[in-house]
Amino acid sequence: MLDLLKPGGIVMFPLLLCSVLALAIIIERFWTLRVSRLAPKDLVNELWGWIKRKELNSKKLRELKESAPIGRILAAGLVNAKHGRDIMKESIQEEASHVVHEMERFLTTLGSVAVIAPLLGLLGTVLGMIKVFSQLQLEGAGNAAALAGGISEALITTAAGLTVAIPALIFHRYFLRRVDEIVVDMEQDALRLVEVVQGDREASNKVESEASA
Repeated sequence: MLDLLKPGGIVMFPLLLCSVLALAIIIERFWTLRVSRLAPKDLVNELWGWIKRKELNSKKLRELKESAPIGRILAAGLVNAKHGRDIMKESIQEEASHVVHEMERFLTTLGSVAVIAPLLGLLGTVLGMIKVFSQLQLEGAGNAAALAGGISEALITTAAGLTVAIPALIFHRYFLRRVDEIVVDMEQDALRLVEVVQGDREASNKVESEASA
């Protein structure tokens, strides 16, 4: 490992740390941002069954809250359903904001790695070129090996910085998109819950039936 880092100079060590950090975040987010963990469809379908059969009670609400993040959001709305539509929606939005914050955890750090890594590579490039010009000033252009070492250091750090930054940026964008998609699905389930509990669908069906009669 040291043989790989040594040609790039001291800048390679923070780049190595950035690569390890980015890899750890990517693996952790892949594991965390799973639909089966955040918003399992079986759980939502089970909730609709409870509501339809009028089996919803405090015990089932506690199970719903502890089961998954979507369960926390829906349970927050159900607990405050008796206070009316507006309070129910506010409680859902408040709990959803906490869930989204947890889903976006570490993504800012991953984005920072994507920005910092090429800058570190650029720093290594500058340091390598400084070494080259210092060598030219002291020995002239005759020592080709020393000049090649400085140029090699500059190129290695640039390549290493881009190698870390490009995957970090790609996965940062990917995870943000994934969070957005999951949030949209959660919002649809939450809105449907509000409509069902507050009786909007029953009211609209009644109006339609009266109009057709």
